[in-house]
Amino acid sequence: MNWKFWQRSKDANPNSKDANPKKQKSKGREWADAIIFAVVAATIIRVFFIEAYTIPTGSMERSLLVGDFLFVSKVNYGARIPMTPVAFPFAHHTMPITGTKAYYDGIQWKYRRLPGLSDIKRNDVVVFNFPEGDTVALEQQDHDYYEMVRSMGRENIHSQYTITSRPVDKRENYIKRCIGIGGDVVSMQNGVVSVNGKPEKLKPTGQISYAVEFKTADVNFKVFEDMGFNLQQDITGLAENTYEFTGTETMMNEVRKLAFVKSVEENTVSAGQQDISVFPHDPKRNWNVDNFGPITIPKRGLTITLDSLNMPIYERTIRIYEGNKVEKVGNDWVINGIKTKNYTFKMDYFWMMGDNRHNSLDSRYWGFVPEDHIVGKALFIWMSYNTNGSFFSKIRWNRLLSGIH
Repeated sequence: MNWKFWQRSKDANPNSKDANPKKQKSKGREWADAIIFAVVAATIIRVFFIEAYTIPTGSMERSLLVGDFLFVSKVNYGARIPMTPVAFPFAHHTMPITGTKAYYDGIQWKYRRLPGLSDIKRNDVVVFNFPEGDTVALEQQDHDYYEMVRSMGRENIHSQYTITSRPVDKRENYIKRCIGIGGDVVSMQNGVVSVNGKPEKLKPTGQISYAVEFKTADVNFKVFEDMGFNLQQDITGLAENTYEFTGTETMMNEVRKLAFVKSVEENTVSAGQQDISVFPHDPKRNWNVDNFGPITIPKRGLTITLDSLNMPIYERTIRIYEGNKVEKVGNDWVINGIKTKNYTFKMDYFWMMGDNRHNSLDSRYWGFVPEDHIVGKALFIWMSYNTNGSFFSKIRWNRLLSGIH
């Protein structure tokens, strides 16, 4: 057939298939496609690459401040494959308006993690899921369920509150500094942490509380505000002319130089003074927030003896984090129906603590952080603001785009 004749016939035939132009998408369809693409792309970035995070409490002050907005890298330690894959985009565990669950836990995937750039190192600032967040009292979500049970009793808690469970990746996000990695031995004496027998002083931005005694009652507290203290948060009256200060070592050295200051002493708990809220909540151990240990942090492949000394420390790890059925029959321990004297850990674990040592709920209270709870590494602060002053004065300009050390 002559090509030109066929082409003229095709153009003249209105019923030709190729003659009909493609139907254009409606504006609504274009917007829907754009939104779906944006949600999918943002979700992929958030899950596998980087995620924004806000500092909600003062447990890391003065390293990180309330009102700091961070970017957390999922790439450094390797992105964790979602363990609860069916979830509402951009909602963590609760829907913002209805207050209902933002995920479906009927489908659960095993813990898997993509290869990362590095392992977690000591002193890294890490975001992780709260280990004891597996059970929550919905009306008291800011409180540790297990601590509530220890103080009020299980029956009272379950009769007053709505109790629910959460999968690993839908537990609250915490941010702390990694003090010890799997295999390390951690202890604390008089407020100073030791790792493998070596004392590790607080970083320059870390702070604890001090008892400060003045020579006179006539004190201009504006001096301390100029030093960087928050008069409402960092200074509390203890007795006549004596106050509790929360600050860094550098700040407290400046306080010591003031002519009207009589003494400055670290306000730590005495050794032997028991605090049952401190991990492992064992009445046979006289441990407290400033004096505990030694504790060996579990790691993959480490084998321990199951006895009365070890089990208060490791029973929850073996039972909850590693998913075993643990029973005590007489003087023997039975794991998954088999009597045994030893146990070998399947995962690596970490010891996390806040830089604001006397105002931080951390591993001293709830123990080890399993590797499957690790979210990512805190990289840098992209925005920071406080709640006082005008809009521009609220922004902490010196903290914008600053790294986290």
